[in-house]
Amino acid sequence: MEFLSKSDFKAVCDDHTLGVINQSDDDNMTRAENYAIEEVSSYLRMRYDIANAYAARGDKRNQQLVMITCDIALYHLVSWLPKRIGFEIREIRYNRAINWLKDVQNGKAVPDIPVKTNDKGEDIGVPISYGGLDKSTYHF
Repeated sequence: MEFLSKSDFKAVCDDHTLGVINQSDDDNMTRAENYAIEEVSSYLRMRYDIANAYAARGDKRNQQLVMITCDIALYHLVSWLPKRIGFEIREIRYNRAINWLKDVQNGKAVPDIPVKTNDKGEDIGVPISYGGLDKSTYHF
């Protein structure tokens, strides 16, 4: 795991449950993290510089992004379990994460994540440009 650490999961899951969900295989955690990162990125990459957001480490990471990524990763891990043990709470948290991502897409939520910029540092993630020319005043 690169972006997430096992301690990040403690905010949304206890150690024993995480061990059961993880099925004692760290490769499962890595795969689930990669799935979660791609799923979150698919919602945010049009507006935000998601590569830089996921390149952050430690306290420089956006904590909402960490939590959302953990919730989605755990959802994918639970779906691999036989009889989908503990699926209800994971599904609730997954749906909450997806709703937050949709709110970000729609502009209802604005995370503290770097936006896409061009070489001049101008924001290029805005999908619609608006404005007009300066008002003209004619005196005859």
